Amino acid sequence: MLDLDYAAPAPKVIAGAKHDWELVIGLEVHAQVATRAKLFSGASTLFGAEPNSNVAFVDAGMPGMLPVINEGCVAQAVRTGLGLKAQINLFSAFDRKNYFYPDLPQGYQISQLYHPIVGEGEVLVELGDGTARRVRIERIHLEQDAGKSIHDMDPNMSFVDLNRTGVALMEIVSRPDIRGPEEAAAYVAKLRQIMRYLGTCDGNMQNGNLRADVNVSVCRPGDYERYQETQDFAHLGTRCEIKNMNSMRFIQMAIEVEARRQIALIEDGKQVVQETRLYDVDRNETRSMRSKEEAHDYRYFPDPDLLPLEIEQAWVDDIAASLPELPDAKKARFISDFGLSDYDASVLTADVANAAYFEEVAQGRDGKLAANWVINELFGRLKKDGDKAIADSPISAARLGQIVALIKSDVISGKIAKDVFDIAYTQDRDPDEIVETEGMKQVTDTSAIEAAVDQIIADNPAQVEKAKQNPKLAGWFVGQVMKATGGKANPKAVNDIVAQKLA
Repeated sequence: MLDLDYAAPAPKVIAGAKHDWELVIGLEVHAQVATRAKLFSGASTLFGAEPNSNVAFVDAGMPGMLPVINEGCVAQAVRTGLGLKAQINLFSAFDRKNYFYPDLPQGYQISQLYHPIVGEGEVLVELGDGTARRVRIERIHLEQDAGKSIHDMDPNMSFVDLNRTGVALMEIVSRPDIRGPEEAAAYVAKLRQIMRYLGTCDGNMQNGNLRADVNVSVCRPGDYERYQETQDFAHLGTRCEIKNMNSMRFIQMAIEVEARRQIALIEDGKQVVQETRLYDVDRNETRSMRSKEEAHDYRYFPDPDLLPLEIEQAWVDDIAASLPELPDAKKARFISDFGLSDYDASVLTADVANAAYFEEVAQGRDGKLAANWVINELFGRLKKDGDKAIADSPISAARLGQIVALIKSDVISGKIAKDVFDIAYTQDRDPDEIVETEGMKQVTDTSAIEAAVDQIIADNPAQVEKAKQNPKLAGWFVGQVMKATGGKANPKAVNDIVAQKLA
């Protein structure tokens, strides 16, 4: 499965007033590293703490305070790089990115411009229609997060919360390989999925733990292919960056509206100015935030307080040996081992906890039947009950597995199984005990089923004649027999006996 050659999706084409245009998109995804302490201090990274309570002296930019690298953050960055099939750089170094902002107390951000910890990698983004986009990763570097300015607490003043200051971020920079809004959202979702499997970022976009800067440009059909041949960016249009996107839906909307803005400018004889923009959700428009700075504008230079970071290959190899099975490999195995469809395997592996739950249900049992019950019955019920997470499921994987086993062994029918599931889900009872004490075992005695069929046929001669004229009406008799037996008759046996009697 992993070696399949997917067809590349066609680029998104937008019709302008004069010409057709294609989109070119690259993303810089900022993922908060899952560690308990910050990148250069021992301050907590716990979300939701009292404002300014998780701030060490070095985070606050106090004079004379020196940063000390958190080895756990480095390990998580290496782990992420390995998960993205990227080059791990044994030598990397930190630089100072200088700019002033109220929530950046040091007056600079420690980042990695020239020597990042992770080099080139790739992500395969499947789009659900038999196509996939292979997106190249240019680099992953470690850097400090800034704090948070709060402007809505007082009409005359702004406040600052430095709890997030100094928290480790991985900035994952893609090549301009993405060609449409849906692809961009799918790419971010795939990155989040992989990092959740790896345990390197929780991917919580609501808390700001995962956010993306989206670079958008437009070009005429054929220009992108010329760029691919020459790697000359002159063939592509001027790009604008849309800052701090934290929603898959808003990413798509912002790309669409920004592309149309650029097309309108170009076709009106104007130029697109390279700049950073913000997306206004209420107005569905992007607006200028600041001109796009280049590296020299930030006066980057090597951080004098931090030595270059040198790691050993043996340490990287140990991290590689501890990697879990990743989504693409797990999906391929589910298809191979359990006979699942591509769609069902995709649904079940979308989240690592869901995949683990399903695997416990399916172990040693009918995989397709297990998938059907997890996806349709359990996920449907969890969604109905307030969109509960699998960790909060009232029915354990072991108990749902019991229900699957009871169906497969013909102890209960699929219809009765739904009643058993409901009782187990709401009353925290064992499925085997429910079937036994509630008298829910399926009737498999063919003589008893045949007697019920004979009675229904004897009581409904007119319906018998109609069924002989139209065999499709045999289903009516099946329904009546199931009703007469309280739904306990084996449906296959009922169908076979009804068909035999009517024939």
